[in-house]
Amino acid sequence: MKILLTGASSYVGARLYFDLLKSFDVIGTYHGNRLSPKFIPLDIISPREITQTISSQKPDIILHVAADANPRTCAANPEAAIALNQTSTKYIVIQANAIGAKMIFLSSFAAINPTDVYGNTKMQSETYVKTTKAGWFILRPSLIIGFSPNTINDRPFNRILKNIDTKTEAIYDTSWKFQPTYIGHLSEVIEEVIRKNIWNKIIPIVTPDLKSRFDIANDILKPFNISVTPVDKHDTMRTITDDLSTLKSLRLPIYSYETMIEKIIDEIRRRETFSL
Repeated sequence: MKILLTGASSYVGARLYFDLLKSFDVIGTYHGNRLSPKFIPLDIISPREITQTISSQKPDIILHVAADANPRTCAANPEAAIALNQTSTKYIVIQANAIGAKMIFLSSFAAINPTDVYGNTKMQSETYVKTTKAGWFILRPSLIIGFSPNTINDRPFNRILKNIDTKTEAIYDTSWKFQPTYIGHLSEVIEEVIRKNIWNKIIPIVTPDLKSRFDIANDILKPFNISVTPVDKHDTMRTITDDLSTLKSLRLPIYSYETMIEKIIDEIRRRETFSL
């Protein structure tokens, strides 16, 4: 089974590549930051490069992760966000259909009744992905945490990791509540979906409990003796919840919040094993 993974140098993409490579033939793409010498270049806003890469690699599955995941930069540069997050998905689906490949798409909770540019690009991309003729699968994570071979990108978990590495006191918000997503959970669900041949589904990938950024940072940093100060930033981001019924009905892996935190602490302690 050959998988073409877009955005393999990103925070999420690097972890998916690391995990899935144990079971599948995975070809990772990058643009700008080449996290591994094995990765191949791909500018996903170029229809020509998308066509050349997919037609030459001929993957069985395209796992599309590459995107701007920052709602603020998407709002500041809407045209660029649409090109990168939305139009590129359309091009990729066209080429997937040209070679008969399946599509797995990393979407977001923000695609549910979107209220900003980022959410709209994810919602529109989901519409394109559903036209994949050979079969499609859409994952909807919330805020993603967990160790990745990419510790450089400015993502929420990497900020927590920086607190550990620099031994600096942390300050995190208490206002926004959400069901966090464990990055390793994404990999496990994708592997099960492929093995069980589950297609044409949209699956929220979250843990069951509502937590704040402060809760998560405090639970991860406490074993490393880093103090965390709570602050109310009056974040007005919506709280969206899921009862995990779809995961349960399809008998896909489920993580409790406590198990997720335990696994993340263990990953930090053995970070040297996450090498690409």
